[in-house]
Amino acid sequence: MATSKVPYEEALGDRDPVKVIAKTPRKLMRLLDDLSDDAIEARPAAGKWNLREIVVHMADCEVAWAWRLRYVYGEKNPVIQPFDQDSWAKAYKSYSLAEAMGCFKALRKWNLAFINGLKDSDIKKVVVHPERGEETLWTLIRIMAGHDLHHLTALEKSLNRKG
Repeated sequence: MATSKVPYEEALGDRDPVKVIAKTPRKLMRLLDDLSDDAIEARPAAGKWNLREIVVHMADCEVAWAWRLRYVYGEKNPVIQPFDQDSWAKAYKSYSLAEAMGCFKALRKWNLAFINGLKDSDIKKVVVHPERGEETLWTLIRIMAGHDLHHLTALEKSLNRKG
């Protein structure tokens, strides 16, 4: 099975993915600190997520990362499933920014402890993604970090447009 381009690879570049994911919660807090409710709920464009929804999405993804990392680590011949982020986003109105940040920070700390405990042989473990083919556990960690950078950049751009 051929492996296609790794998502968010360009966003990550040659940065250390573990350092990136360790810094993301602080960067999120710094970006969102002292924003008004109006600023948090404002949409950058029609059909685009507002700042709160981006953080809710990141918390949802952290749930997915938690499962995927442990599933790949512990199973024989793991196959992970993609998910439809737009379908998950239908529930985003249910979550506050504080709830999303709390979830994200707690799960990120948990996931980071897990990642830091992995051995070199663990990160080489192969997983199959139905759309991208064979990857390794390390590839998932790189995608996780690139995903963080993608959304941090989007948040920064949105905040810069608002002045």
